[in-house]
Amino acid sequence: MLNRLQTLLFISLTLFVTPAFAQQIPSPSADQSRLVVVVNVEQMRTDYISRYWNQFQQGGFRRLMQDGVVCTNASMDLHIQKTMTGVPTLFTGVYPARHGIVNDSWYDRLRQKEVDALDDDYYITVGSDSREGQLSAAKLLSPTIGDVLKLNTKNESKVFSVALNPNSAVFSAGHAADGAYWMDELTGNMISSSYYVDQFPDWVRQFNDKNFADLYTDRDWDLLLPISSYAESLDDDYLLEPGYYGKWNTFPYNISKLKKQAGSYKVLKTTPFGNVMVKDFALALVEAERLGMDSTPDLLAINFSSMDYEQGAFSPNSVEIQDLYLRLDRNIEHLLNFLDQKVGRDKYLLVLSSACSSSYPVNYLKEELNMPVGFVAPESMVALLKSFLNISYGQGDWVEFVTDQQIYLNHDLIDKKDLQLGDIQSKAASFINQFEGVKLALPAMDFEQGDYVKSQLARIASSYNFKRSGDVLFVLEEGWQPEFKYKRTIYNDNSRIPMIWFGKGVKRGSTLQKVDAVDLMPTLLHLLGYETPSHCIGRIVDEVVNQ
Repeated sequence: MLNRLQTLLFISLTLFVTPAFAQQIPSPSADQSRLVVVVNVEQMRTDYISRYWNQFQQGGFRRLMQDGVVCTNASMDLHIQKTMTGVPTLFTGVYPARHGIVNDSWYDRLRQKEVDALDDDYYITVGSDSREGQLSAAKLLSPTIGDVLKLNTKNESKVFSVALNPNSAVFSAGHAADGAYWMDELTGNMISSSYYVDQFPDWVRQFNDKNFADLYTDRDWDLLLPISSYAESLDDDYLLEPGYYGKWNTFPYNISKLKKQAGSYKVLKTTPFGNVMVKDFALALVEAERLGMDSTPDLLAINFSSMDYEQGAFSPNSVEIQDLYLRLDRNIEHLLNFLDQKVGRDKYLLVLSSACSSSYPVNYLKEELNMPVGFVAPESMVALLKSFLNISYGQGDWVEFVTDQQIYLNHDLIDKKDLQLGDIQSKAASFINQFEGVKLALPAMDFEQGDYVKSQLARIASSYNFKRSGDVLFVLEEGWQPEFKYKRTIYNDNSRIPMIWFGKGVKRGSTLQKVDAVDLMPTLLHLLGYETPSHCIGRIVDEVVNQ
């Protein structure tokens, strides 16, 4: 209870820092949407729907496209493009500069250690004996859609999320949610954190008792349709496709064998069956928690996966991706039919988008299309930077931490040697700029002193957080990707995302107008009859609203 009071106080302070938001908010009307469903399909490209259109059923993606509004020019301009940064951006209406989630982790200079965006030992796992639930949204600095909905309805709205990954579940749920659930990789069960749930609901326990994870890992993943139906994709045995663990890249896949190789149930995240679990859990949640059963609008965030950590092993035009989306199409059809029946065909609002797109592999672009792309070796680059700084300023541990496209310098050492931080940042950035594949490296001082929000550097500027970002931030040339020696990375440089609006209060058609991911929150709240919170930087997408 204390946590809930603290959370609502945080939201209140965040939202009411300016008088503009403090005016009277209209009460929900009987004609208002009873349930808002935000569907986030992780790593979904905008061209998947058109590419697989002929194989889709009438009631899934086709229904959304034909009966809703398609924003054909939507984007999310992040410096580091991944679900960890994308989900909070999509659900808060602001970029990392404000919501603070600049990466999976960052270097905390006060504590002089790496800080994980989710880890929180104050809370315990609910639904398992593992440590998978020792997480919270405490480091998220901005309120989410659900948080604002809670405040506007005096905490009467019910807010839930479901995902395979904890980051998607937590950051789509926000601070004040009634529940956030994700799959425990060790047990295959759906779990939560005591940050959200004090007592594990009986209905979740009953869902877990059905052992869906075991059911799905005991079967093969084979093609849904005859192989002739996958003409939009590369050959199943395409030579440049590494496949699972660099060993298996053709159907059918023995999921039990893949689970053994993975050492846990996490392999389900890379198959269509993980999405089936998410869909079935979401349906059970709607029924058990009675979402959309009264005039107060509730929120459900559903996060689907697109092969997750194995995304890089199968290109966007692989048979595996196509089969996954053909099956996801059926999941969406089932979801829509369920909502029609349980909530009412004209009583819910659904938005489908993605917190992160995906890019084509370097080898495919290079070998098949002869494009001038390649790999950047971050470890070698940083090792040379350290040597350069040693030669320039004397021996010392000048680089304190490195993560993705950010380099953190040793501020204490710089102060001790009575050097100017800005000078070393600039010199380090200039050095990084010399490497092939690096498009641009900039010192953090530039973002602290200048306004790049409306320039071509806006992608970095909107992601730069004064307390959490590094001293040198860089971006790679288009098509280039980082390659680490001892860890796998999922890199994306494609900022285009899908955004489809469907249901209560929404027009039919499409718009070519530029739409930003941060526009989702103000538009959604407007459709519910609420004002845009003062912290939001996006706009209401008029082209969506049925006036």
